Amino acid sequence: MTTSEALPLQASCVSKSYQGHPALRELSLTLRRGERVALLGPNGAGKSTLLQLLTGLFVPDTGEIRIMGHDLRHAAPQALAHLGVVFQQPALDLDLSVRANLRFHTDLHGLPRHLADARIEEDLARMGLTEHLDKTCRTLSGGNRRKIELVRALLHRPAVLLMDEATVGLDPASRVQLLQAVEALQRERGVATLWATHLVEEVEHAQRVVVLHKGQLRHEGPVSSLLSETGQTTLQAAFLSLTRA
Repeated sequence: MTTSEALPLQASCVSKSYQGHPALRELSLTLRRGERVALLGPNGAGKSTLLQLLTGLFVPDTGEIRIMGHDLRHAAPQALAHLGVVFQQPALDLDLSVRANLRFHTDLHGLPRHLADARIEEDLARMGLTEHLDKTCRTLSGGNRRKIELVRALLHRPAVLLMDEATVGLDPASRVQLLQAVEALQRERGVATLWATHLVEEVEHAQRVVVLHKGQLRHEGPVSSLLSETGQTTLQAAFLSLTRA
């Protein structure tokens, strides 16, 4: 299978335990081009463990993870070159300018400076952030810092974007803007997105929703099937019915 034919993300029977305690149990998950999958679960469900495995921070005990056809265990550089991440915890150097933060990322990916600067200007303009190019990140609002982190995650043009509870601490307007920006990237660039959250209102427009509870897959499918399978009328009620003790 060529890279162009490969699924953006494919995890097969992935398990992980810490000191004998299972954190993830035989989870299989795929992402298709241009698709947004919401990863929903309460604290301790296994969302963070899954994202740590997908980013190569840890290796699964069993199972296989492929990004654009590249096995993350045996070809990590090739696999991770197709991955962009917006972390739950802020990851900007607040004392550097927006330009310096973004150039550092492009340098890590080996982009020529002329190409890097062109992409930085293009993507900042797309987010309406051009005026902030030479400001230090400390002077920006929380919402704009998150947008800068999204720009950074996409400068190397990844096929897969991981959003790790990226709207935590944002006001409702900033949360909506971030969601809309990612939806536009799905349409225009075909980016496949895994959006981890514990906020049910963020899953409404996802193509699929995956519900994790205690490391196990409790549901995978469209939002409509989540409601019908649980017999509930709201996402909140459906989520609670799958994850209550």
